[in-house]
Amino acid sequence: MPIQTHFDKFDKKIYLTSHSAGYKKAKEKDDSIFEEIKTAFKDAGYPVIESFKQGSFAVNTAINSLDGDYDIDRAIVIDAENAPEDPVEPKRLIKDVLVKRNFKDPKIKKPCVTADYKATNLHIDYTVYKRETSFIYGKTYYLAVGKNGSSDEHKEWSESDQKGLLEWIDSVDEYLFGATVKRRQLKRLIRYIKRWRDVNFLSESVRKKVFSIGLTVMIKEQYSPPTLSSEVDDDLIALKNTIDGILDSDYIDAPWGTQDYRVYTKLPKIPYRDIFQHKVDGESTDGSDLNTGTQLRNKLMTLQSELQRAIDEPAEVKQCEILNKLFGDDFEVPKKEKKSSSKVAASAAIGIAPLSTAGASGTSQGA
Repeated sequence: MPIQTHFDKFDKKIYLTSHSAGYKKAKEKDDSIFEEIKTAFKDAGYPVIESFKQGSFAVNTAINSLDGDYDIDRAIVIDAENAPEDPVEPKRLIKDVLVKRNFKDPKIKKPCVTADYKATNLHIDYTVYKRETSFIYGKTYYLAVGKNGSSDEHKEWSESDQKGLLEWIDSVDEYLFGATVKRRQLKRLIRYIKRWRDVNFLSESVRKKVFSIGLTVMIKEQYSPPTLSSEVDDDLIALKNTIDGILDSDYIDAPWGTQDYRVYTKLPKIPYRDIFQHKVDGESTDGSDLNTGTQLRNKLMTLQSELQRAIDEPAEVKQCEILNKLFGDDFEVPKKEKKSSSKVAASAAIGIAPLSTAGASGTSQGA
């Protein structure tokens, strides 16, 4: 069968949707917590005027976690006229609610409030925005930046076009013919590369620094389906072409005088910051640390060569074996078809030599 059939089965296994059983429970808990947060904000004098999903669920690129965790990423919006001067103040209220709801050690981080639920595999990130509305500029959002103990110079309401970022990822304007088909393929490629990241970066500390939004932006920018056709290449070729584009671009660079690498990827919307920026002596600097950048480059180069090897491989089973090593056991390898001994004996009895099965395509046994 075509290799695309195996990619489709793989995607079905890793794709996490709002209808997945585990996510339904996580969503119910999030809805309940959000109601308490709205009450706390209203009592404090800045009622919630809007909320929206962020992250992979907002753009349909979420995948099942290998460790069974479920992530909730919610934006909470208050009106700029009612917003407190101190952007950390509403984040403290969120932390108080999470403590009461039995979350494990909630933390106020610079961009968000984050916590893990003790009883289930649930991780929550809540970000707070204030929203200005004007006749000329429309709606402008400002992210609450700062954490407990931050000095005034490290706390601010920072303009951030999170909705614009989500719309950019979801946009099909540049694809012309077959835009919907191409968007679906783009989302599949993003899900594949996120699972590849989870399988191939064995160190959790490094894996966490290969940010999903960074991978998503690179894939989106380098995905180049045929403009004047509504057809798309199969996912194997499309992914290989996209990885070629990433490695041929200027995302990854070696600082002068070193043989190590940093990865750089700018947000395409305000605040246009580098996604992989890290801290040196407490100050943020563009690009990843050298260990993360070097590992990402080397693993992407291995991915590139192995995808090419899969393209060149004529045998279906061997193709799937290559892809299984790249993406893990959810990319199933079909069992090789074996001729039964009774059929071989029957063939021999009438003088027909058994056909060689070397290099024959296997039959998928995957669900």
